[in-house]
Amino acid sequence: MSGRAQAGQAPAGQVQAGRGGEALVELRQLRKYFPVRGGILFGRTVSQVKAVDGVSLSIGRSETLGLVGESGCGKSTIGRCLLKLEAPSAGQVIFDGQDIAGLDRSATKALRRRVQAVFQDPYSSLNPRMTVAEIVGEPLLVHGVEPGAAGRRRRAGQLLELCGLSARLIDRYPHEMSGGQRQRVGIARALALRPDFVVCDEAVSALDVSIQAQIVRLLEDLRAELGLTYLFIGHDLSVVRHISHRVAVMYLGHLVEVADTDSLFDDPRHPYTQALLSAVPVPDPEVERHRPRRIVEGEIPSPMNPPPGCVFHTRCPLADEVCRRQVPALEPLGAGRAVACFKAGPAAVPA
Repeated sequence: MSGRAQAGQAPAGQVQAGRGGEALVELRQLRKYFPVRGGILFGRTVSQVKAVDGVSLSIGRSETLGLVGESGCGKSTIGRCLLKLEAPSAGQVIFDGQDIAGLDRSATKALRRRVQAVFQDPYSSLNPRMTVAEIVGEPLLVHGVEPGAAGRRRRAGQLLELCGLSARLIDRYPHEMSGGQRQRVGIARALALRPDFVVCDEAVSALDVSIQAQIVRLLEDLRAELGLTYLFIGHDLSVVRHISHRVAVMYLGHLVEVADTDSLFDDPRHPYTQALLSAVPVPDPEVERHRPRRIVEGEIPSPMNPPPGCVFHTRCPLADEVCRRQVPALEPLGAGRAVACFKAGPAAVPA
């Protein structure tokens, strides 16, 4: 699956949902700052880590949005805010038209049934003291969907087969299975409550390459069959390109470019996106030898003390005085693309 959908025009700073449909998830000027404690007893806030700093984005129903960027750019923090594992410092997280920050305990429990996660490490995300039947059936017990042990066991077997595993594995423990099998168990657990939205946080990065392809294909098939919506957080751009309809690129807590997948990979507009794609090897040795490179110099700044103006200007070869003083808005460029760059006109930054 590649980027086959195009989003419509959006106001500055807000990217509308792709695939021409209504948004299931919206982020509105989302900010998440983490306090840094100091002083003799570490009880005083001396600084803040600006993990996410004003991100606005929408994800359409049955869409897969890929979220990419360097480690520490805020990708996983966005995922945790969507899962209501972190409370936003400012802004809103809207799920199906409702701001999840104001939900009471009962409403939050109902939200948990509709929003699930598949985590990065299948070795640590499963309880080693529980059998597969107990792991997959636990959400059914917690939410009162299936109070009977026999019913939970039967449903767990169905979910295992849906995720490409034999129901005969139902009495095994996680240490008795391979990494790919464990991740399939994690996916089965995420699907137990029939969610609408799944956050896949580096869901294949801990697996062998051959197993990655199998899990990605499984996720694609499940999305098509069950009408799921995904936020797919990753750093392997080839995997993200395969599974995503649209891709959002983050740098130091900010969105710098959003586009449908084919457009972004074929014609990246932001200098940072160009540098990321330049680092992806091409299988053809002749093409690889002669294609132009865009190398990003220097180190990523600290999120405790981000630079003024455009956060990428300290590493950008095109930066000028305007970039150093003003923060570029995420402006729509047409055809579903939005870019936060003063230099990213249609022909200003060649791919």
